[in-house]
Amino acid sequence: MLNRPKLTARQQQILDLIQTAITRTGAPPTRAEIAAELGFKSANAAEEHLQALARKGVIDLVSGTSRGIRLRGDAVRSINAARGTQFALPLPGLSQRVLPLVGRVAAGSPILAQEHVEQSYCVEDSLFQHKPDYLLKVRGMSMRDAGIMDGDLLAVKIAHEARNGQIIVARLGDDVTVKRLRRTAHAIELLPENPDYPVIVVDPGEPFAIEGLAVGLIRNTMLT
Repeated sequence: MLNRPKLTARQQQILDLIQTAITRTGAPPTRAEIAAELGFKSANAAEEHLQALARKGVIDLVSGTSRGIRLRGDAVRSINAARGTQFALPLPGLSQRVLPLVGRVAAGSPILAQEHVEQSYCVEDSLFQHKPDYLLKVRGMSMRDAGIMDGDLLAVKIAHEARNGQIIVARLGDDVTVKRLRRTAHAIELLPENPDYPVIVVDPGEPFAIEGLAVGLIRNTMLT
Protein backbone atom coordinates (compact mmCIF):
# COMPACT_ATOMS: atom_id res chain seq x y z
CA MET A 1 0.00 0.00 0.00
CA LEU A 2 1.37 3.42 -0.94
CA ASN A 3 2.49 5.56 2.01
CA ARG A 4 0.75 8.91 2.00
CA PRO A 5 3.21 11.82 1.85
CA LYS A 6 2.90 14.20 4.82
CA LEU A 7 2.57 17.76 3.58
CA THR A 8 2.72 21.03 5.44
CA ALA A 9 -0.29 23.31 5.22
CA ARG A 10 1.53 25.53 2.71
CA GLN A 11 2.59 22.56 0.58
CA GLN A 12 -1.00 21.30 0.54
CA GLN A 13 -2.16 24.76 -0.49
CA ILE A 14 0.26 24.77 -3.42
CA LEU A 15 -0.72 21.24 -4.45
CA ASP A 16 -4.38 22.28 -4.43
CA LEU A 17 -3.51 25.30 -6.55
CA ILE A 18 -1.69 23.12 -9.10
CA GLN A 19 -4.60 20.68 -9.34
CA THR A 20 -7.12 23.49 -9.70
CA ALA A 21 -5.07 25.15 -12.46
CA ILE A 22 -4.85 21.88 -14.40
CA THR A 23 -8.57 21.29 -13.95
CA ARG A 24 -9.46 24.76 -15.24
CA THR A 25 -6.87 25.33 -17.96
CA GLY A 26 -5.25 21.96 -18.75
CA ALA A 27 -1.83 23.28 -17.65
CA PRO A 28 -0.06 23.81 -14.32
CA PRO A 29 0.66 27.33 -13.04
CA THR A 30 3.99 29.11 -13.42
CA ARG A 31 6.13 29.92 -10.38
CA ALA A 32 5.17 33.57 -10.79
CA GLU A 33 1.46 32.68 -10.82
CA ILE A 34 1.84 30.59 -7.66
CA ALA A 35 3.69 33.46 -5.96
CA ALA A 36 1.03 35.99 -6.96
CA GLU A 37 -1.86 33.76 -5.89
CA LEU A 38 -0.38 32.94 -2.48
CA GLY A 39 1.20 36.31 -1.75
CA PHE A 40 4.86 35.29 -1.92
CA LYS A 41 7.38 38.08 -2.41
CA SER A 42 9.09 36.27 -5.30
CA ALA A 43 8.86 33.24 -7.56
CA ASN A 44 11.87 31.80 -5.71
CA ALA A 45 9.69 31.17 -2.66
CA ALA A 46 7.27 29.19 -4.82
CA GLU A 47 10.20 27.25 -6.26
CA GLU A 48 11.36 26.22 -2.77
CA HIS A 49 7.96 24.77 -1.96
CA LEU A 50 7.81 22.99 -5.33
CA GLN A 51 11.21 21.43 -4.67
CA ALA A 52 9.90 20.18 -1.32
CA LEU A 53 6.85 18.64 -3.01
CA ALA A 54 9.15 16.98 -5.54
CA ARG A 55 11.32 15.52 -2.75
CA LYS A 56 8.19 14.07 -1.17
CA GLY A 57 7.28 12.37 -4.46
CA VAL A 58 4.09 14.34 -5.09
CA ILE A 59 5.21 16.14 -8.25
CA ASP A 60 7.95 15.96 -10.86
CA LEU A 61 9.74 19.11 -12.00
CA VAL A 62 11.05 19.56 -15.55
CA SER A 63 13.80 22.13 -15.95
CA GLY A 64 13.80 24.69 -18.74
CA THR A 65 10.08 25.45 -18.87
CA SER A 66 8.04 27.68 -16.58
CA ARG A 67 5.12 25.23 -16.46
CA GLY A 68 7.27 22.13 -15.98
CA ILE A 69 5.25 20.71 -13.08
CA ARG A 70 3.78 17.20 -13.26
CA LEU A 71 1.50 15.56 -10.75
CA ARG A 72 2.55 12.13 -9.49
CA GLY A 73 -0.75 10.27 -9.81
CA ASP A 74 -0.52 7.64 -7.04
CA ALA A 75 0.78 10.04 -4.40
CA VAL A 76 -1.78 12.74 -5.19
CA ARG A 77 -4.64 10.23 -5.28
CA SER A 78 -3.58 8.98 -1.85
CA ILE A 79 -3.57 12.51 -0.41
CA ASN A 80 -6.91 13.40 -1.99
CA ALA A 81 -8.53 10.17 -0.82
CA ALA A 82 -7.43 10.84 2.76
CA ARG A 83 -8.94 14.34 2.59
CA GLY A 84 -12.11 13.21 0.82
CA THR A 85 -11.18 15.45 -2.11
CA GLN A 86 -11.66 14.71 -5.80
CA PHE A 87 -10.57 16.79 -8.78
CA ALA A 88 -12.18 16.47 -12.21
CA LEU A 89 -9.07 16.64 -14.34
CA PRO A 90 -9.16 16.89 -18.15
CA LEU A 91 -8.31 13.19 -18.49
CA PRO A 92 -9.56 10.30 -16.34
CA GLY A 93 -7.83 10.08 -12.96
CA LEU A 94 -4.40 11.58 -12.39
CA SER A 95 -2.41 9.22 -14.65
CA GLN A 96 -1.50 12.11 -16.89
CA ARG A 97 1.33 14.39 -17.73
CA VAL A 98 1.33 17.99 -18.82
CA LEU A 99 3.80 18.31 -21.68
CA PRO A 100 5.00 21.55 -23.28
CA LEU A 101 4.69 21.64 -27.05
CA VAL A 102 7.83 23.00 -28.69
CA GLY A 103 7.46 24.72 -32.04
CA ARG A 104 10.28 26.45 -33.88
CA VAL A 105 13.56 26.63 -31.96
CA ALA A 106 15.60 29.83 -32.14
CA ALA A 107 19.33 29.59 -32.77
CA GLY A 108 21.41 29.34 -29.62
CA SER A 109 18.45 28.94 -27.26
CA PRO A 110 17.67 25.90 -25.08
CA ILE A 111 15.03 23.78 -26.74
CA LEU A 112 12.68 24.19 -23.75
CA ALA A 113 13.08 27.96 -23.50
CA GLN A 114 9.70 29.53 -22.79
CA GLU A 115 9.61 31.38 -26.12
CA HIS A 116 9.62 28.04 -27.95
CA VAL A 117 6.63 26.62 -26.05
CA GLU A 118 3.45 27.11 -28.08
CA GLN A 119 1.07 25.52 -25.56
CA SER A 120 0.77 22.55 -23.19
CA TYR A 121 -1.11 19.28 -23.55
CA CYS A 122 -2.42 16.90 -20.90
CA VAL A 123 -1.78 13.34 -22.10
CA GLU A 124 -2.28 9.89 -20.59
CA ASP A 125 0.83 8.35 -19.02
CA SER A 126 -0.22 5.02 -20.52
CA LEU A 127 0.49 6.32 -24.03
CA PHE A 128 4.24 6.02 -23.46
CA GLN A 129 6.48 3.23 -22.25
CA HIS A 130 9.19 5.78 -21.39
CA LYS A 131 8.16 9.09 -19.85
CA PRO A 132 8.62 12.04 -22.24
CA ASP A 133 9.65 15.55 -21.18
CA TYR A 134 8.12 17.50 -24.05
CA LEU A 135 6.38 17.30 -27.41
CA LEU A 136 8.06 18.52 -30.59
CA LYS A 137 6.03 19.53 -33.61
CA VAL A 138 7.38 17.64 -36.63
CA ARG A 139 8.05 19.69 -39.76
CA GLY A 140 8.50 17.95 -43.11
CA MET A 141 8.30 14.36 -44.30
CA SER A 142 11.90 13.19 -43.93
CA MET A 143 10.83 10.50 -41.39
CA ARG A 144 7.72 9.39 -43.29
CA ASP A 145 8.64 5.72 -43.53
CA ALA A 146 9.06 5.56 -39.74
CA GLY A 147 5.47 6.73 -39.46
CA ILE A 148 6.43 10.27 -38.43
CA MET A 149 4.52 12.77 -40.54
CA ASP A 150 4.51 16.52 -40.99
CA GLY A 151 2.47 18.07 -38.17
CA ASP A 152 2.77 15.09 -35.81
CA LEU A 153 3.76 15.66 -32.21
CA LEU A 154 6.87 13.68 -31.33
CA ALA A 155 7.16 12.75 -27.65
CA VAL A 156 10.76 13.37 -26.60
CA LYS A 157 12.74 12.39 -23.51
CA ILE A 158 15.63 14.72 -22.73
CA ALA A 159 18.92 12.90 -23.36
CA HIS A 160 22.38 13.79 -24.61
CA GLU A 161 23.53 10.30 -25.55
CA ALA A 162 21.98 7.75 -27.90
CA ARG A 163 22.66 4.34 -29.43
CA ASN A 164 22.94 3.55 -33.11
CA GLY A 165 19.51 3.13 -34.64
CA GLN A 166 17.62 5.32 -32.19
CA ILE A 167 15.51 8.22 -33.46
CA ILE A 168 16.84 11.41 -31.95
CA VAL A 169 16.27 15.13 -31.85
CA ALA A 170 19.58 16.65 -32.93
CA ARG A 171 20.85 20.20 -33.03
CA LEU A 172 23.05 20.99 -36.02
CA GLY A 173 24.41 24.48 -35.66
CA ASP A 174 21.29 26.65 -35.72
CA ASP A 175 18.90 23.89 -36.83
CA VAL A 176 16.99 21.18 -34.96
CA THR A 177 16.12 17.98 -36.80
CA VAL A 178 14.60 14.53 -36.15
CA LYS A 179 16.60 11.66 -37.66
CA ARG A 180 17.84 8.13 -36.96
CA LEU A 181 21.36 8.05 -35.51
CA ARG A 182 24.26 6.08 -37.00
CA ARG A 183 27.82 6.49 -35.79
CA THR A 184 30.69 5.35 -37.97
CA ALA A 185 34.42 5.28 -37.38
CA HIS A 186 34.81 8.65 -39.08
CA ALA A 187 31.58 10.60 -38.68
CA ILE A 188 28.06 10.78 -37.35
CA GLU A 189 25.29 10.12 -39.85
CA LEU A 190 21.70 11.27 -39.43
CA LEU A 191 19.49 9.01 -41.49
CA PRO A 192 16.12 10.05 -42.93
CA GLU A 193 13.32 7.52 -43.33
CA ASN A 194 12.37 8.76 -46.78
CA PRO A 195 14.49 8.12 -49.91
CA ASP A 196 13.71 11.62 -51.19
CA TYR A 197 15.88 13.11 -48.43
CA PRO A 198 19.69 12.89 -48.19
CA VAL A 199 21.71 11.44 -45.32
CA ILE A 200 23.19 14.21 -43.18
CA VAL A 201 26.88 13.60 -42.42
CA VAL A 202 28.31 15.37 -39.38
CA ASP A 203 32.08 15.54 -39.62
CA PRO A 204 34.33 15.82 -36.53
CA GLY A 205 34.39 19.38 -35.25
CA GLU A 206 31.02 20.38 -36.69
CA PRO A 207 28.53 21.81 -34.17
CA PHE A 208 26.30 18.90 -33.16
CA ALA A 209 24.37 17.92 -30.03
CA ILE A 210 21.78 15.30 -29.15
CA GLU A 211 18.80 17.02 -27.51
CA GLY A 212 16.57 14.02 -26.86
CA LEU A 213 15.24 10.58 -27.76
CA ALA A 214 11.92 9.89 -29.48
CA VAL A 215 9.76 7.83 -27.11
CA GLY A 216 6.37 8.10 -28.76
CA LEU A 217 4.16 9.89 -31.25
CA ILE A 218 0.83 11.66 -31.15
CA ARG A 219 -0.97 12.20 -34.41
CA ASN A 220 -2.10 15.81 -34.29
CA THR A 221 -5.68 14.92 -35.22
CA MET A 222 -5.99 13.13 -31.87
CA LEU A 223 -5.73 16.46 -30.08
CA THR A 224 -8.13 18.51 -32.19
